[in-house]
Amino acid sequence: MIQHHVIPTQYGNMLWGYLEAGLPPVLRIESGDTVELGSFPAGGYECLPCDRNRVPPEYLEAIEELEQGAGPHFVTGPVYVEGAMPGDVLQVDILEARPTMDWGYMAIQPPLGALPEDFVEERMVHPDIDAKRGITRLPWGTEIDLDPFFGIMAVAPPPEWGRCGSSKPMAFGGNMDIKELKPGTTLYLPVFAKGAQFFAGDGHGVQGDGEVCLTALEMGIAGRFRLTVRRDISLTNPFAESVTHLISIGLNEDLDEAARQAVREMILHLKRYAQLSPEQAYMLCSVVGDLRISQLVDGNKGVHMMLPKRYL
Repeated sequence: MIQHHVIPTQYGNMLWGYLEAGLPPVLRIESGDTVELGSFPAGGYECLPCDRNRVPPEYLEAIEELEQGAGPHFVTGPVYVEGAMPGDVLQVDILEARPTMDWGYMAIQPPLGALPEDFVEERMVHPDIDAKRGITRLPWGTEIDLDPFFGIMAVAPPPEWGRCGSSKPMAFGGNMDIKELKPGTTLYLPVFAKGAQFFAGDGHGVQGDGEVCLTALEMGIAGRFRLTVRRDISLTNPFAESVTHLISIGLNEDLDEAARQAVREMILHLKRYAQLSPEQAYMLCSVVGDLRISQLVDGNKGVHMMLPKRYL
C-alpha cells in the first residue's frame, strides 16, 4: 500500500554543502511512496536579512549545528528507497514546490557569475515574497511571478567518488538549476548506490535560464515527490519529461560539450520513445528541439534540450 511520509525541515535531517553515498538515511520508504520535505536558502549568516526576526529558528539552528562542506546548499536526505540498486533508475515525480518564507535573496559574488570582470563588488538584496499572490517584489519595485522549483534533486554519488560538493551538478543530478524541473515534471536519475539515497534542496522562487549573476531568487522551500524504482529503463545521465516535452540534460565544464551531450542524450531517448534511427532523431532535434542554457555558474555548465512530445 502506497504511503505518504513527511520529513521535518530541521538540521537533523539535512546536509550542508555536500552529497555522499552511504550516509544514514533520514527515512526509508517503499518504491512508489510519496515524500514531503523542505529546505532552507543556500548560504549562511552572510545571506540573512538584517531583521533576524524574519529568519525561521530552524534555519539559524541549521547554520549553527551543521558542518559545511564544499558548497553552500542545504539539502534534505538521504531518503532510502527499498529495492533500489546500482544500475536501476529512480523516477522522481515532482508533485509540489512552494515557498516557506516571506523573503528570499539574490546576490552578486565576484569572481563567480557569468560576468566576473564586469561586476567586481559584492551586492545582495532580500526581495519580499508574497506566496498568497504568487509574486516577489524586487527592491526597485518590479513584481515578478513566482515559479518555484528545487535547484537540487539528486541520488547519492557513486561511492568511489567520496564526498562531492553540492555546487557541481554531475551524473547523479545535484545542482542542475533547471527551471523546467518543477511540479508536473518527472525526473529520471541513474542509481549509483544501494537504496538510491535521494536528496533535495536549494529552493528557487524564480530563475532565468543561465542564472547569470550566480543566484536565482534563493528561498526556503517545501514540496512533495513520488519516488519509484524503475528497472525497465537504463540511464547514465539525468533525463526528464513534462506533460508536453522531453527534456535531455548536458553537464560539462565546457558549454559546447554540455550542448553536445544534451543533443546526444535526446537522440538516445528518441530511439526509446519513438523508435527513430539516430539520423532521423538528429534531424528532428534540429527542427523542433530547443537548446537552452540551464546555468553558467555551477562548475559544470548546464544545457538542456526541450523537444515537444506532439512530434513523436
